[in-house]
Amino acid sequence: MLRRQDPPGPAMADAVRAQPLRFRGPAAAITPRDVPEETAVALVHDASTTAVMMATPSDLTEFGLGFSLTEGVIADVSEVRDIDVVAGPDGIEVRMWLSPRRSAAAAARRRRQAGPTGCGLCGVDSLAQALRAPPAVGRGLMLRPEDIHAALDALPQLQTLGDLTRAVHAAGWWSPGVGYLAVREDVGRHNALDKLAGALAMAGTPAPPGAVVLTSRVSVEMVQKAAMIGAQVILAVSAPTALAIRTAEAAGMTLVGVARRDGFEVFTGHDRIDQGSAPGA
Repeated sequence: MLRRQDPPGPAMADAVRAQPLRFRGPAAAITPRDVPEETAVALVHDASTTAVMMATPSDLTEFGLGFSLTEGVIADVSEVRDIDVVAGPDGIEVRMWLSPRRSAAAAARRRRQAGPTGCGLCGVDSLAQALRAPPAVGRGLMLRPEDIHAALDALPQLQTLGDLTRAVHAAGWWSPGVGYLAVREDVGRHNALDKLAGALAMAGTPAPPGAVVLTSRVSVEMVQKAAMIGAQVILAVSAPTALAIRTAEAAGMTLVGVARRDGFEVFTGHDRIDQGSAPGA
């Protein structure tokens, strides 16, 4: 049975108050500002560290589970027997204990690792693994241009930490007729998406077909992670990379970028966008 366990002692805040010297024109004054907290978070499977990420210290149970899902450490949250979030002097550990079968697979994966890993592609040991083929996503979701604008318009009011600090990324799952099922924030764009994946997995019921909405740019690992949780559409405010476009095509995913109030660009999967309701169609 999974359980949430807060770090011992006072909880670490998502944001802290800084006292910058602000210059506006010829005047300067100390003006308080909230800034996001950032701490080292170790993701540990069966007492072996898989990755260490710099992250916002919230929703860490979801972070651990979501990372495990999107990186292929587990296929389902039922393969995690227990999870603890434990604070230490240098950061926080998310300790996950896997089912026997999955534990053996994770141990074999660790033995293949050649060395330290980076932020974006964690726990990979070869070029082939870094460029792994994404799973094919489902079909059936159709979006109108007004749906895309509705998703974009609704996200800012759900970005609590972003509104406070203007310094974090957000990832949300939006479904037409439902709205946002979950939104998660973090100083790292990958972390925000992993936290979203964990939140959806812990909900207990499958999410309705929907779009992953991102406030960040779209690189290949963001597409890989979105495909792992079955997103048929990625909707992002920034542009994708060329490799992200190719990966989205391989997954059969619709990739919408440069999404603004005055329009958006559909890079892959045009058939999921109802062009008949688009202006000028």
